[in-house]
Amino acid sequence: MDPSKIYDVVIIGAGISGISSASHLQTYSPEAEYIVIENRKDIGGTWDLFKYPGIRSDSDMHTMGLKLFPWPGKKFLADGPSIKSYLMKAVEHFNIKEKISFNTNVVAINWNSLESLWYVKIKNNESNKVFEIKSRFVHSCAGYYRYSSGYKPEFKSSHLFNGLFVHPQEWNESIDYKNKNIVVIGSGATAITLVPAMAKKANHVTMIQRSPTYIASMSDEYKYLHYLAKISQKFSYLFIRFTNILRQQWMYRQIRKWPEKSREKILDLIKDELPKEFVDEHLTPNYYPWEQRLCIIPDNDLFKAINDNKASIITDSIDEFYEDGLILKSGKRIEADIIISATGLVLENFGGMEILLDDNRIEISNTVTYKSMMHSDIPNFLNTFGYINASWTLKADLTSKFLTRLINFMKKNSYQSCRPVIPKDMNLTDEWLSEFSSGYIQRARNIFPKQGNKKPWVNTQNYIIDWFEINHGK
Repeated sequence: MDPSKIYDVVIIGAGISGISSASHLQTYSPEAEYIVIENRKDIGGTWDLFKYPGIRSDSDMHTMGLKLFPWPGKKFLADGPSIKSYLMKAVEHFNIKEKISFNTNVVAINWNSLESLWYVKIKNNESNKVFEIKSRFVHSCAGYYRYSSGYKPEFKSSHLFNGLFVHPQEWNESIDYKNKNIVVIGSGATAITLVPAMAKKANHVTMIQRSPTYIASMSDEYKYLHYLAKISQKFSYLFIRFTNILRQQWMYRQIRKWPEKSREKILDLIKDELPKEFVDEHLTPNYYPWEQRLCIIPDNDLFKAINDNKASIITDSIDEFYEDGLILKSGKRIEADIIISATGLVLENFGGMEILLDDNRIEISNTVTYKSMMHSDIPNFLNTFGYINASWTLKADLTSKFLTRLINFMKKNSYQSCRPVIPKDMNLTDEWLSEFSSGYIQRARNIFPKQGNKKPWVNTQNYIIDWFEINHGK
């Protein structure tokens, strides 16, 4: 890192989004000088942070993998260590590691209008030394949640519990849960991943939920991958990726268009695996599918753990903790050696950094999203925020491609800066993620930007529309 140099791009974060950005810059804007600022000691982001049992993708890897570095595996869903290994190979392939400054955190960015440059304030996590570098563009790939700690509600008398009470974000691989009684609080993607994974070694795992989540099972391997690979590896990858994208988009639109029929279909498939009474009580949500994210499990693993009496689900609220476990509102006591609060994330914009324009602080909630990648009146700044209804990386790759197109266009025309300007006739009617009712989104609704009522100021949540807009739009 050279404070005397003017970089073309500062990329914040060396997770999957940051690696996407760096690989796109090297491929489509090879003359651009960039640096990656990473808060942690290694690459990977989410896949370096989370270590809890069973950690895996919740989207298929042919769309979650990087477009410029195809996922080589056969699994539909991949475990965390495999994804981390894949990202390390991508970094090696594109020689990105030499451009990464580890253990450094972007505290603030301040746009200087006279120079058309970002002054990027960076803190070294070990020495606490603060210094500045300058850049023409900043691309935030810091993710969407707080890394330091997850969302852990206050539970009455939790201090009385004699066992281990932990959030998945704090999980340490040295924790021994063999033959232990485990309680998992929550019903989202993390909870339904933890339960079957821990059931393999634990004595019993109990999932306690206030309300159910829609769950769909998918085969963990592609049936026809072997035959497709005989034609060519590249054809196999492109074919599976393309069909998965179409299936994701088609299923989402059909479910939102026919919510009642879709609800019945999803529940009928679960009833093929578990008793109707159990499904009605514990696996039937009180909202329609995709009002919250649909949870995917591989090969019915959660349902198998329940059928094998290694796991159970209780739908109730927690009244308080006691020395040996939990007391529910119904009065039932649940004994536990370990309680895991799989209660969600704390959402955070840009890794918590401040944005200033000529020393004036900007509130992102007062801005309007442009192509879901930029913000009104903020120059030369992009942010990657993936899809809620599809693989995160699909949007990350599109944002990275848009950045390279923008840089190349501005260089060709000798432009120094660009910023989205809101049309005077546009109505600001919606919040950014107004369609989704998940608790972690609702808790943070006040930090998100707004969206408009027409393109390109609308958060489409539609990869196909966005693909044409980014690759062929103005």
